[in-house]
Amino acid sequence: MADRLRPARLSVRDVLRVGGAGLRARPLRVLLSALGIAIGIAAMISVVGISTSSRENLDRQLAALGTNLLTVGPGQSLFGDQSHLPDEAIGMIDRIEPVLATSATGKVAGAKVYRNDRIPSAESGGIAVLATRPDLPDTVGATLVSGAFLNDANARYPAVVLGHKSAERLGVGTAEERVYLGGQWFTVVGVLNPVPLAPELDTAALIGWPVAEGTMKFDGYPTTVYTRTRDDAVEAVQAVLAATANPEKPNEVSVSRPSDALAAKNATDQTLNGLLLGLGAVALLVGGVGVANTMVISVLERRAEIGLRRSLGATRGQVRIQFLAESLLLSALGGLGGVLLGVVVTVSYAEYQDWPSVVPVWASGGGVAATMVIGMIAGLYPAIRASRLSPTEALAAP
Repeated sequence: MADRLRPARLSVRDVLRVGGAGLRARPLRVLLSALGIAIGIAAMISVVGISTSSRENLDRQLAALGTNLLTVGPGQSLFGDQSHLPDEAIGMIDRIEPVLATSATGKVAGAKVYRNDRIPSAESGGIAVLATRPDLPDTVGATLVSGAFLNDANARYPAVVLGHKSAERLGVGTAEERVYLGGQWFTVVGVLNPVPLAPELDTAALIGWPVAEGTMKFDGYPTTVYTRTRDDAVEAVQAVLAATANPEKPNEVSVSRPSDALAAKNATDQTLNGLLLGLGAVALLVGGVGVANTMVISVLERRAEIGLRRSLGATRGQVRIQFLAESLLLSALGGLGGVLLGVVVTVSYAEYQDWPSVVPVWASGGGVAATMVIGMIAGLYPAIRASRLSPTEALAAP
């Protein structure tokens, strides 16, 4: 007799069917509540996906450009004065066994570049004039949009190669045009593509070392020495570069790794990503509050239904499971929609930026898991409140 009075157990299928019926009865409210969660999840997925895609693009760039480029430049003396590298610095660095290639540029002080000789002297466009060597492109990985780089022949004559931004500022599109440099006409023999590991070349006008010394009063001291090393010896070479470039005053030598600057820029972007993730979390919290609000109102509106179910033998636990299932289904709907929306945003933005599209699996899975946790928390109180309604009280409610 006791077995006959034992309430029937709800199967998983029954729980999903009963929970889904409650959602289908109020489609607009369910849609708006799910949208609140979807926006929060989409924001978090998009931030993680776009950040990961950007990082993957950076890794590919560094792999293509190489992380084995080091630069050596003059630092400051003990008294704060600007020092300079010795004339022999390039040759001494080139003799380091793991070094594969070495080149240099030297700043030509006082020389300015203009489109023609009619431009006012104050409107130079901030273009630096650098004396350079013919082997510079091979060392830094530079390529040309048009024309050719300086060689041993034309480096002795008024020929110039313009950086990418320099050419834009001067309005020079191709080689064979002329610019007014240092008080005389120079023929443009080439225009560079952007150089990621040596961005200072983008805003420079590069002339031959001999012509700079002969006509521009260039002192001959290199201001930047570019050094390409073996991949397995970067740290070791970096440690000895200062002492090799200036054995007498190694403390007056600055050594850097351009690829570290790109990585630092990416790390700076991560700070902004953290802020955006915080905003996504706030949006997710707001969505959770919306779910809780929807479920509380649902309990208030469906007291008669709750009372009828209790009168027909439903236990408090079954009522709790019903409303908790509704909350979880509602959150799962918003979570899956948010993941899908976040993936679409990430892929679209990555395609626009010409990046590889990467959405970590842990981010998608974590987004869905987060919504389920929020749905459980948001639906717990309404479910408990519904289960505590007595049949008579619920049926007597207006």
